[in-house]
Amino acid sequence: MKTPPEIEAEIVRLHHAERWPVGTIARQLGVHHSVVRRVLARTGLLPVTPAARPSHIEPYLPLMRETLDKYPTLRASRLLEMMRARGYRGRPSRFREVVATIRPRPKAEAYLRLSMLPGEQAQVDWAHFGKLRHGRAERTLMAFVVVLSWSRRVFVRFFLDARMPSFLRGHVQAFERLGGVPRVLLYDNLRSAVLERRGDLIRFHPTLLALAAHYRFAPRPCAPARGNEKGRVERAIRYLRDSFFAARRFADLDDLNAQADAWCDGPALDRPWPGERARSVRDAADEERVVLLPLPDEPFPCEETLAVQVGKTPYVRFDLNDYSVPHTHVQRELQVVAAIDTVRIVDGATVLAVHPRSYDRGLRVEDPQHLQALVETKHAARQHRGIDRLHVLVASSQAYLMRCVERGQNLGTQVAQLLRLLDEHGPAPLEHALAAACAQDICHIPSVRQLLQQHLRAHPSAPPLQLGAPGDARLRDLFVRPHDLHPYDHLQLTIEEESDVP
Repeated sequence: MKTPPEIEAEIVRLHHAERWPVGTIARQLGVHHSVVRRVLARTGLLPVTPAARPSHIEPYLPLMRETLDKYPTLRASRLLEMMRARGYRGRPSRFREVVATIRPRPKAEAYLRLSMLPGEQAQVDWAHFGKLRHGRAERTLMAFVVVLSWSRRVFVRFFLDARMPSFLRGHVQAFERLGGVPRVLLYDNLRSAVLERRGDLIRFHPTLLALAAHYRFAPRPCAPARGNEKGRVERAIRYLRDSFFAARRFADLDDLNAQADAWCDGPALDRPWPGERARSVRDAADEERVVLLPLPDEPFPCEETLAVQVGKTPYVRFDLNDYSVPHTHVQRELQVVAAIDTVRIVDGATVLAVHPRSYDRGLRVEDPQHLQALVETKHAARQHRGIDRLHVLVASSQAYLMRCVERGQNLGTQVAQLLRLLDEHGPAPLEHALAAACAQDICHIPSVRQLLQQHLRAHPSAPPLQLGAPGDARLRDLFVRPHDLHPYDHLQLTIEEESDVP
């Protein structure tokens, strides 16, 4: 187990300032004396000197130094195995103490303070903020963060993934919010930005290059293992976590982004500007805005396009959910064009369907016209449509029908009678009755009806309004156009006038 930093600091202080011996430090801090020796040896205050008697480790020291010079980060446990294979039989604790003293230490590196011109550079990065639940789906909450390097103005937009469409939308919304485009955008080695890197040779993502050409900025990646080059966006992410996201309550993603916009335009702009503490970031941002590159006439298209294959059923699968298409396009390849709130399904230049986008899991998003056309075309589809209706409205119906199939009962009869109970009493009472039936291993409609009546007697409520004949789908879904009743009023007046004639 690694010794906590505060314990190590206290060990060094007590030995160096108070002149406490190793045993006293170990007893007072409640640690083993080997821990004290290892910490002091690593700091150079207690160098390991050869013992008066011959040490078991002395013959192995040259090989250990040679190995550590070649592999400075090699773990002591792996080095111990190498020495044991060569005959070392000493204690592991003593071995670790010696390794701590002879391991080469990297030289401290000094960094230049980076200075930027207004409008010259912005730094971009993703930040992970846990999970966000949408119905049955658990999505990753990511924050797209842009920081203007000179004024330190921050832009934040939360997404449910870090894929290329969200990456593009973040750029477009950031440029619109900032009122212009910096000349250089600095990235970490993101897959959305850099596809391949070999030394100084860099292969950028072609979509990022198209975005850069549209907005006329130059993409630039950080050097490997050089986090100091994008320190402004790293500090902005830490500031975002502590000042904005900590203990934040929000209803949904739109509410979170609205609160983030208010924070970026409020407290984040009113903080002191690091370049001159007497000024605020808002003052520096106003000065930098006038030197940013102007926005193009049209924003860059950010919709996600994906080729999908339609199976035997008129649905396409996209992002964990199914979206309906006309039944005439089954077993064909179509294109899904997904925006942040809509999903369009197209066949070439023809738009077949437009659905609201769902971020749930396993949801079936349908256009009633698609399914109605299928029902009218294929009579056998009506039974499956009834099963789908039960599955959507009554969750326990699937388990109940599976039991019926296992016992050889007529599935069509069961579905028809369950639909009749659904139309008569509504989904909530039927769900309670079917859940109780599954718990009691019952697959009998009269028993389900009895459980339903018991639930209704225990929870009385107003009966649902029934229109037409609920058992007939054609009559239940029939639309009747209302007619003007004024001719009947005129007819009634005519009859009364004739009755007054002598």
